[in-house]
Amino acid sequence: MKKAVHKSGKRKRAIARATLKQGTGKVKINKILLDYYEPKLVRMKIKEPLILAENIVSNLDINVSVRGGGCMGQADAIRLAIGRVLSNYKPELKKEFLEYDRQLLVADIRRKECSKPNSRGQARAKRQKSYR
Repeated sequence: MKKAVHKSGKRKRAIARATLKQGTGKVKINKILLDYYEPKLVRMKIKEPLILAENIVSNLDINVSVRGGGCMGQADAIRLAIGRVLSNYKPELKKEFLEYDRQLLVADIRRKECSKPNSRGQARAKRQKSYR
C-alpha cells in the first residue's frame, strides 16, 4: 500500500474523517486509542466494522477525527467512515458490510425537523383552540 486512504462519514451534525495506512493495527479517535474511548456502548458500536474485517485490520492503522454532534451521532459517523475506508481498501468487504448492516456504507440522511412559528420551539405541536 503506497498511499493512505481517506474517507468521511456523517450522521446528524457529526462529521468523521478516517485515514487508513499501513501499521500495527491501532485505531485512534481524536488521538485516543479505541480501547480507552468512552462510553463502552459507543466503543462497541465503533468496533463492528473492525470485527467484520478482523483479518485485514491487524496490519493497518486507522486514525479518525470527529467533530460536532452528540456521542451516538459521532459513533455512527465514525462507524460509517471506518466502513467506507475498509471497503475502499478491500472491495470484497463491501458485500459483507451490506449484508450485515447497510449503515456501515450508506449514510443516514435523517435530520431534526425545524420548528415552526407559534409552536414554542417544537416542530409539530401547535397551541390548541378551545372554541368550535
